[in-house]
Amino acid sequence: MNALFTRDPAVLVLEDGTRHTGRAYGARGTTLGEVVFATGMTGYQETLTDPSYAGQIVLQTAPHIGNTGMNGEDVESRRIWVAGYIVRDPSRVVSNWRSENSLDEALETDGIVGISGIDTRSVTRHIRAAGSMRGGVFSGDAASIDPDEQLRLVREAPQMAGLNLSAQVSVSTAEVTPATGERLGNLAVLDLGVKQATVLNLAARGFDVHVLPQSATIDDIRGIDPVGVFYSNGPGDPAASDDHVALLRSVLDEKLPFFGICFGNQLLGRALGFGTYKLPFGHRGINQPVLDKQTGRVEITAHNHGFAVDAPTEGVVDSPAGYGRVEVSHVGLNDNVVEGLRALDLPAFSVQYHPEAAAGPHDANYLFDRFRDLVVSSKKDND
Repeated sequence: MNALFTRDPAVLVLEDGTRHTGRAYGARGTTLGEVVFATGMTGYQETLTDPSYAGQIVLQTAPHIGNTGMNGEDVESRRIWVAGYIVRDPSRVVSNWRSENSLDEALETDGIVGISGIDTRSVTRHIRAAGSMRGGVFSGDAASIDPDEQLRLVREAPQMAGLNLSAQVSVSTAEVTPATGERLGNLAVLDLGVKQATVLNLAARGFDVHVLPQSATIDDIRGIDPVGVFYSNGPGDPAASDDHVALLRSVLDEKLPFFGICFGNQLLGRALGFGTYKLPFGHRGINQPVLDKQTGRVEITAHNHGFAVDAPTEGVVDSPAGYGRVEVSHVGLNDNVVEGLRALDLPAFSVQYHPEAAAGPHDANYLFDRFRDLVVSSKKDND
């Protein structure tokens, strides 16, 4: 019998007391975090190495995971970031010529505790109805811990609301990726959990991409003489990132062209004076429909967020923080959630989803061109 079917026991425990028994997958031990589901049928390697998933135990709704293995080209950052991993049927073999090792081996190497062999559809339906909640995966010897003690550990784990995780995922020193397109100048990227595909897309538009630590100051940004500023995706609650909001207001005050994605969209919303709130179960996957109100096009997009901006989705409104007129540029068609913001009196815009789409459809890749055009226009105005 295949080793995947003779593994140690494991149990998934949710904070409401729900329990699912399965088999250990990846590293053995205990892991705690917010249990969320991701709906992508492909791209598990990109999902696992997306820093936005830090602190989250990710459940894959696709039933069969691991068949293409893992390779060194498709990673989005320096490691696997998920707090834990839940799958139904791990692949028995790796069947891709690009594979360098198996998913199971990669999880063990990075110490990621997972569980397999459970009814992931049941867990997904439960979270969809009850909302994302804290959970724990207990595998190997930890699976035999007293159930009451397991539940206590889960309920004592930190809530995602109010959690600032930027320092855990950000680079510690600046890293530079030279432009591969016609050079426009230096771009300051605040690393809140940036993905490699984003950096490469920005470099292809002519930016020398300076990835700065999340602790960077406005003087650090000024020090590279930037033609624009970019805020990346990342984990955590935007309401717990006051320093990043204050920094962004300094950027807006200097009228530097700004583009933000995902967490960066939420922080632009806060900088403009809007609030943010936690979604019941979030948007995670590569098949989310979004309307671009400017063009009328519907895009299928890649998402990973549990929070959203609280702003009117119709009409033009005044920024509560005094930054002029603002409009919601994109809306989610599943639930009418704000998916993009555009400042009309400043060179700044953002989207809630991932235009680099690694993995996912490339419908929204034009947004990198839109940012490039915004920078070119701003440079002309300032010459």
